[in-house]
Amino acid sequence: MTGTDREEIRLLGRILGDVIRETEGKQTFESIETLRRVAVRLRRETREEDDRTLSLQIRKLKGDQVNLVARAFSYFLHLANIAEDFRQKQGQRASALRDEIPAIGTLARSIQMLQRKGVSRSRVQALLEQATIVPVLTAHPTEVQRKSTLDLHHKIAQSLDRRDGRITESEQAEIDVELVGLISTLWQTRMLRLNRLTVQDEIENALSYYRSTFLTAIPKLYADLSQLLGPETYSAFSPAPQPLRPFLRMGSWIGGDRDGNPNVDAQTLGHALTKGANVIFDFYLSEVEALAAELSQSTLLTGVSKELLDLANQGPDRSTHREDEPYRRALIGVYAKLASTALERVGADIARPGTARMEAYPLPQAFFDELQVIATSLDANRAGPVVRLRLQSLLQSVLVFGFHLAALDLRQSSDVHERALTELFMKAGVSLTEGCSTYAELTEPAKIELLRKELAQGRPLTSTWTNYSDETARELGIIRATAYGRQHFGTAAITQYIVSHTETLSDLLEVLVLFKEAGLLHATQASNRDDGLMVVPLFETIPDLQNGPKIMAEFLDLPEIRDRILSQQGAVQEVMLGYSDSNKDGGYLTSNWSLYTAERALVEVFQSRGIKLRLFHGRGGSVGRGGGSTFDAILAQPPGTVAGQLRLTEQGEVIQSKYKDAKVGRWHLENLVSACLQASLTQGDSLDTEDAHIAKYGDVLEFLSNCAQKTYRDLVYGTADFAKYFFASTPIAEISGLNIGSRPTSRKGGQNIEDLRAIPWGFSWAQCRLMLPGWYGVGTALHTFIEEGFEGVAKSRKARLHLLQDMLQDWPFFSTLMSNMEMVLAKTDLKIASRYAELVSGKRLRDKIFSRISQEHATTLSALKMISRRELLANDPALAMSLRERFAYVDPLNYLQADLLRQHRANTARATTDHDDDRLIRAIYLTINGVAAGLRNSG
Repeated sequence: MTGTDREEIRLLGRILGDVIRETEGKQTFESIETLRRVAVRLRRETREEDDRTLSLQIRKLKGDQVNLVARAFSYFLHLANIAEDFRQKQGQRASALRDEIPAIGTLARSIQMLQRKGVSRSRVQALLEQATIVPVLTAHPTEVQRKSTLDLHHKIAQSLDRRDGRITESEQAEIDVELVGLISTLWQTRMLRLNRLTVQDEIENALSYYRSTFLTAIPKLYADLSQLLGPETYSAFSPAPQPLRPFLRMGSWIGGDRDGNPNVDAQTLGHALTKGANVIFDFYLSEVEALAAELSQSTLLTGVSKELLDLANQGPDRSTHREDEPYRRALIGVYAKLASTALERVGADIARPGTARMEAYPLPQAFFDELQVIATSLDANRAGPVVRLRLQSLLQSVLVFGFHLAALDLRQSSDVHERALTELFMKAGVSLTEGCSTYAELTEPAKIELLRKELAQGRPLTSTWTNYSDETARELGIIRATAYGRQHFGTAAITQYIVSHTETLSDLLEVLVLFKEAGLLHATQASNRDDGLMVVPLFETIPDLQNGPKIMAEFLDLPEIRDRILSQQGAVQEVMLGYSDSNKDGGYLTSNWSLYTAERALVEVFQSRGIKLRLFHGRGGSVGRGGGSTFDAILAQPPGTVAGQLRLTEQGEVIQSKYKDAKVGRWHLENLVSACLQASLTQGDSLDTEDAHIAKYGDVLEFLSNCAQKTYRDLVYGTADFAKYFFASTPIAEISGLNIGSRPTSRKGGQNIEDLRAIPWGFSWAQCRLMLPGWYGVGTALHTFIEEGFEGVAKSRKARLHLLQDMLQDWPFFSTLMSNMEMVLAKTDLKIASRYAELVSGKRLRDKIFSRISQEHATTLSALKMISRRELLANDPALAMSLRERFAYVDPLNYLQADLLRQHRANTARATTDHDDDRLIRAIYLTINGVAAGLRNSG
């Protein structure tokens, strides 16, 4: 955190303090301020006296004071985040103004770097012609802020933006008054949701990011890239560049992901599609209306094309006032057609009153073509600069967003499909082999044989006259709603069906059989199509990742599947890799190494069969779930795994952090595209290097992975009563009651670690400041290798240590792995975690497990220091300082949360359910909110 960062934080913190003093009274303000001073001093000086004082002050809080303190520290962290994000934007702008060399991660820097390596602009353009880059928004429950709160955050950030410019003293005073008003509103706005979010709420929350960010940032990114790839000599009077092929699009899971979420069905799927279309039509209508107001060119002063005149004459406008303004008349007709299209697609009249009715556009391309007529006429009549004002962006938007806005993925667990097919085969009277009475009892080869036979059948398997179980009827309803959605909103509206827990080839074929029942299998005679609905395997656990390449080889080798991929999927097949469950299953290091080796194996499988591989990375916000720098993560991917094809999830609080406004969103989208360009176009340079890395370090990483996995699983799955310890020492039970998402925290309920979703698993460890999924086991692995090694590796301890140091220096995969872990360790605090351990009632269990965690933490810090040859975050003093400052405000929330959990659980044990306990629960939820805000990437 720079001095300027602290200046902005001090400003917002001072205003928050003034608001608290004015609204809650001086005594409350002084109480909070005392806690703040003690916490700051404790972070800076780590005196036992201050620790005791802070604990005592926390325990003295009574009644409403608890909530006031929780809210005060939480809101300070909210404001600190706003200030840091604001200063980051300003720093990026200052760097762009000051430096001749563009910043790392920018498109300009990437194009320059590629040119230095001999990659021509035409080669970049050729890659973009076949590239697919898709960030996919999901609704996983780690975004704890209400939309009302996030809207206020946005307004405060806008005020800071205006305050930073060249303004007068009176203008600054006016903005400061505005900030006081906004922060007062924030303080008096309910932080917690009263009710659990519905899927409809999650859909609406996600759509707000399109209005604030994506509809602005994405076309702007395309325009800037067009200019970078255009002629060296640029003139504002040159014809506007043609829109680029839409390689960067948006995706979503919200409304289509029903894996473990009983609240998603055919109705929510239809709702998500309709609401998305509503947003994009509303945007198009407003843009066309603005264009009609702006394009006032008169035929008395300039020429127009015949096609433009024809378009104008086709429209409904016959006003004598616009006889010489054909662009306006043409756009009035375009608006009318667009309004009819919106009415037809979304079932609501969202155009301005009095709009004439014209025939709807059959496809987005027809809308694009008429806009292109306008652009071509302007360019041909020396008005190229006019196209750049709005029309160029709108043309690009139509190619990117179509009439659907974003592709909605479907997801369901493989076991649900198996149960549905078991019922369908039974009720259809399909004969089974091997003397089995149900499909589920068949061996895997017999299942494959039956499914392939069914795919070749022309007759349907289902009947409208047959009654099915609720689950099967629900699945059939989703599939049929998918067919309707693709027909009504366009095939780009739903392009992927993800199969969770893909463990066998039959898991994929089962979905294709369900597709057949809704007419979703195109005739195989079709050629060169890429609009077929794709079945995408999701390999999640460590065994699944190991088996994934074999399953995909079997899948691609089926003639009917290969034909489908070539004729209906553009010769592309997607594979999704899950970071969350693999980490929960095997720990941080093993998860990442398993993902890495699976990716390399998949590349070989696909390249040998001439099919293009597109990887879909199921990353979360926390490092334990694949979080960390997206830019670094993409560059650290094995060669050949990007190749212009990449999808990745954006989850929880990461969505708000990355895409809160158009400027911040643009930066992160640019980083994503830049990293993909570099990873794809420098593949030839890196392939030999990576093979050398694997040859030199692969066995070492395999050894480390095996050791780390054993250490992790010995603790989590091999220690008696570990689940009991986890549920007692973290706020997992309370997180389950916090209204932060429509999805349950556990797949089956109960207190089994195996059934718990990976997201609340990691979120809970973050709340108690242990971050265990992001480091546990790595220290023992590194230490064991340094001290013992294995046969065939460097014989001396010194040589083994140097080998790890070389790995850290030379291998991007390993250095990124260690860098992300270092950040997690910097946020881990054993002293605070020990307070949560005290919540475990059995001293023997508590001491046994917490001592193991403490020992592994110390081992990990020691091993990391040895191989990095420096203290934690010594190479990033700005981040180290930022965390120290931030933790002075997170720490009191942790102290308070641990104390509140102790009180609440004591009440629960006594079966106390009075008003005071309700207040305790609300206060716990407030601290969860604040800690999440302070840590930022905990979900």
